[in-house]
Amino acid sequence: MHLGQMEFDLLRRHCLSLGFPLTEEQMLQFSGFEQALYQTNQTTNLTRVPPEQFETRHLLDSLLFLDLIPGNAELLDIGCGPGFPCWPIACARPDVKVLGMDSANKMIQFLKSVKLPNLWAKTIRAEERPYRDQFDVVTGRALAPLAIQLELSALPCRVGGAIVPMRTESEREAIEEFPAAQLALILEAIIERELPGADAKRLFPIFRKAGPTPQKYPRSWAEIRRRPMG
Repeated sequence: MHLGQMEFDLLRRHCLSLGFPLTEEQMLQFSGFEQALYQTNQTTNLTRVPPEQFETRHLLDSLLFLDLIPGNAELLDIGCGPGFPCWPIACARPDVKVLGMDSANKMIQFLKSVKLPNLWAKTIRAEERPYRDQFDVVTGRALAPLAIQLELSALPCRVGGAIVPMRTESEREAIEEFPAAQLALILEAIIERELPGADAKRLFPIFRKAGPTPQKYPRSWAEIRRRPMG
């Protein structure tokens, strides 16, 4: 077994359990991404997660819902930072076209330096409405409070597609009570997953887009922050 496979054994076993076995080339790509992230982090602040927690808090946390992404989907990661969850998803699922979007240029410049053939990255703010009805899945990790994330995610999601925010157990009530119909969304399910290697649970609510996003959404960033939905 190659060193890369030994290094990320939890990752390998997790992806296999979801039906996506990783090749040796993919394992080497994950290892190379880790090296690039922490090398760049020495001069540019990209992450506060220490290297010893990289596999659990960055890779595994990004891939807990890997099996919820349809085959050959187009996926948008809003507020992707240096590449989470978009880079691990693109690496583990080469059939999925992935776009990482963030307002911080330093994050996007790093992401562009760790290329994958099915991954793109752009410096742009979601409230500027760069996309409409385009993506099968829209997600994001630690982007914003739930209401803000959903308002920013509705427009770029295609009708029939899904918004799958990465949230925590403490937000279950907020997920269930969110006025999804205002954004033409339907809460279809709440998937709960354990984070391997950590005493933590993650919630993945699936909000299905049932119709066109009302014209007024998303509102300006100032208005979103001043009066969140809900």
